[in-house]
Amino acid sequence: MVTIYPFKGLRPTEESYKFVPSVPYDVISAEEAAEEIKSNDKSLLRVIRPDAELPDLDPHDDKIYERAAEMFDKMKADGLFKEDNSDSYYIYRITLAGADYTGLISCVSVDEYKKNIIKKHELTRYDKEEDRTRHIDSVSAHTGQVFLLYMDENSVHKTLCAIADSKNPDGVYVSKSGNVHKIFRVTDASDIEKITKMFAEIPNLYIADGHHRAKSSANVYDRRLAENRLTPDAEKFMAVLFAHDSVKIYGYHRLVRDLAGLNADQFLSDLSLRFKITPIKKVDTKKNFVPAIEKSEDFHVIHLYLESQWYELTRPVDPSADAIERLDVSVLQNLVLDDMLAIVDPRGDPRISFVGGIAPLADIVKEVDAGEFSAAFIMQPVTARQVIDVADAELIMPPKSTWFEPKLLSGMVIHEIK
Repeated sequence: MVTIYPFKGLRPTEESYKFVPSVPYDVISAEEAAEEIKSNDKSLLRVIRPDAELPDLDPHDDKIYERAAEMFDKMKADGLFKEDNSDSYYIYRITLAGADYTGLISCVSVDEYKKNIIKKHELTRYDKEEDRTRHIDSVSAHTGQVFLLYMDENSVHKTLCAIADSKNPDGVYVSKSGNVHKIFRVTDASDIEKITKMFAEIPNLYIADGHHRAKSSANVYDRRLAENRLTPDAEKFMAVLFAHDSVKIYGYHRLVRDLAGLNADQFLSDLSLRFKITPIKKVDTKKNFVPAIEKSEDFHVIHLYLESQWYELTRPVDPSADAIERLDVSVLQNLVLDDMLAIVDPRGDPRISFVGGIAPLADIVKEVDAGEFSAAFIMQPVTARQVIDVADAELIMPPKSTWFEPKLLSGMVIHEIK
């Protein structure tokens, strides 16, 4: 069963909520962060992307992590934050495109992560692990949340929404694009007890996004234990928990630069040996995916854009396939990218590029029509149930399989490791 913990959050002051929160460290380059800091020197980017202000140093130089701690101390000394006076939960509500997404910010257990009660579906890279491990240890805080899913069979989401609806927000941030991020602090002892008990009935949590943050938190635990400086705060890490059916998941589309020496007709001919191919007359390129003509759980569905023509590719799902082999991205990788185009390593091959599923199809069409790429494969969204099935089977999703919404900000609440 899952254990969650309220904590004394460090939060921006009411006025500072306008300036402090930022996008996570891993979705912005150092150069982009530097430009943002120039226009807003109160941004948390000064803490989570310290390399932005030290461009002449190696991004893994010790001085980079010293700078992160220095900037965090400075922002606290400048009065941009306040520490809450009692252990609390925090309801995080994000409004984008007219829809509300409501999750719970709490601490979760490093031990439960290690025991796979908090389940994973992605591999982590050592270099990214080491970077965040050093950052968390230097700053002595979790500045961003790990995005977790839970199977909601006990009206947890409904309960959280009801609590938030009964309160005024304790912090509000409005992004440049108009998305609204709100924090509702939960201090009532009966509400805290109720929420804790509801999650204690949930068997597992599932990492949707933030695998490196979670693993790095476990590394900090190990490091501090070995160095005899472990405290109870380091035995936990901060997460935001969303009901599995309350989030949106988009696909990652694949663009290929060439057809491995085949012309379009030859490629389609070979493709027809693997899929049923149906030409599509019209596609709304303002949308971010192509609705399936033959929508069924019994069929793989992939869309192809090639030489100004759209096609739907379908293939029956192998009933004996495991949770990974049942994914459309696995079928595309095995039968097309690997077998036909010799793109064996999608993580490293320069002949393939990925586009997150929220981008309009018009952007992809433009790149193919301009000759930057020969073809594009448009993926259907993966379901939360598929992600959970993969994690339950202790398997690993193919790279670039899921794009989760909503996107969280760093700095709405911070968990200090004291």
